[in-house]
Amino acid sequence: MVYITEELVRRRAEHNGGEISSLEELSLHQQDLESIQHLQRWSRELRILYLQSNLIPRIENVGRLKKLQYLNLALNNIEVIENLEGCESLEKLDLTVNFVVLLSGVVSLQQNLQLRELFLVGNPCSQFEGYRQYVVATLPQLKWLDGVEVSRSERLRACWGLEEVRRRVREQEEEHLERRAAQKEEARKEKGDEERKPGRGGGPASEENQEEEERREEEFWHTPCAFTPESRLEAHRHLKEKKEKKEKEKPPPNDLHLMTSTPLRHMDSSLVDVDVQPTYARVTVKGKVFQMVLPAEVKPDSSTARRSQTTGHLVLTMPRAEGEIKVTEVVPRPACPTSSSPADHERRPVGGPEWLEVDPSRSTAVHLANIVRRRSAEQAPPTATPRHAISDGFVDDPDVPPLL
Repeated sequence: MVYITEELVRRRAEHNGGEISSLEELSLHQQDLESIQHLQRWSRELRILYLQSNLIPRIENVGRLKKLQYLNLALNNIEVIENLEGCESLEKLDLTVNFVVLLSGVVSLQQNLQLRELFLVGNPCSQFEGYRQYVVATLPQLKWLDGVEVSRSERLRACWGLEEVRRRVREQEEEHLERRAAQKEEARKEKGDEERKPGRGGGPASEENQEEEERREEEFWHTPCAFTPESRLEAHRHLKEKKEKKEKEKPPPNDLHLMTSTPLRHMDSSLVDVDVQPTYARVTVKGKVFQMVLPAEVKPDSSTARRSQTTGHLVLTMPRAEGEIKVTEVVPRPACPTSSSPADHERRPVGGPEWLEVDPSRSTAVHLANIVRRRSAEQAPPTATPRHAISDGFVDDPDVPPLL
C-alpha cells in the first residue's frame, strides 16, 4: 500500500517553500494512494485538496479541515459519502467516476451549508430513476449538480412527490447492494483461484514463454469483467507488475550519465559551461559551480553534453576509459654545473627555479651593445652591407635587398 508521508507532502509543497503547516493548496493526484491520513493534523489551513486518480476506498480523516473549500476525489474507489460534516467551508465536492451506491448518503451533506457544487456523474447511483430530483430536493443549498445549474423552478418541482422518489431510490439501492455482494463473493473466489495457481517460472526467456506471456496479456485485457473497485485494483496491480518486470530486464548502461536541471528552463545555453576531466565533471551555470567526482575514469574527448529545449535538463554522456589514466610526473632538468657555485646549490631549494646571475663587480664593465662581437672594417667584405652584428660564416648576397 502507498501512504501519505511527510516527505511526499513536503515535496508537493515546494511552491510553499516546503512548509506544510501553512499550506493552503495540495495536489496528491496519481500517487496510487490507498487511504487518506495525517492531513487534518499536518495542514489544517488547507483550502484546496486534489486527490483524484488514486485508489482511495473511503472518505476519512478530513473532518477537521475547517477551511477546506474544494475537495477532488474523482476516479477513486469510494462507495459511501461520509465523514464530511466537519468541513464547514466546503463549497465544491467532486466524486466523479467512483462507486457510490447509497444515494441516501447525500443526506450527510445537509450540514455543509456552504456546498454549492456536487459531481456524482459516473457513479452507479447516478443511473437511478429519480436521481437528480432526489439530490436537488435533499440539498437545498446546492447551485450546480454534475455541471448543470439547478434552477429555482427545478427545485420547486423536485419537492413534488418526494416521498415516492425516496421509496423508489431505496428499492434500487437494495437491488444494487445485492448485486454488489455477489460481485464481492465472485472477486474473492477469483483471488483464491489465482493464489492456488502454480507460480510462474523466472527462468530465461524463450519463444514459448514470450508467446504464453502475450496470450495471458491479451486474455487479461480482452476478457469482459464488471466495473468494480476490485477490477480497478486488479488492473492497477497488473500494470505495476509489468512495469517492475520491464525495469528489471533493462540492461545497465555502459556510459556514465550525469543530468542536472535548472529552474530557469528558458535560460540561454551560452550561460552554461561544461568541463569534463578523467576523474571529475564540472558544470558552471551563471557563475555557480557544480562539481562531482566520477566513480570511474572517463574519456573527456569522447564525452558529449546535450540540453533539452523543453525541460532545460543537461545530460552529460561520458564513456568509460578502457584502462586507468595515469598522469606522468614531470622530471626537473638538472642544473648546469657551470652556472653557479656549489654554495649556490646548497642555498637553492631542490627542484626550484634557476636564475641567471651576473657578477656585480663586472656589471659596470659590461655593455649591452658589446654582447655580440662586431667585425672590424678590414675584416668586412668590400660589398658587404653594414651590420650591427654579423655571425661567423655569414656570406652576404649583394642581390638581396637590405632588411629595413
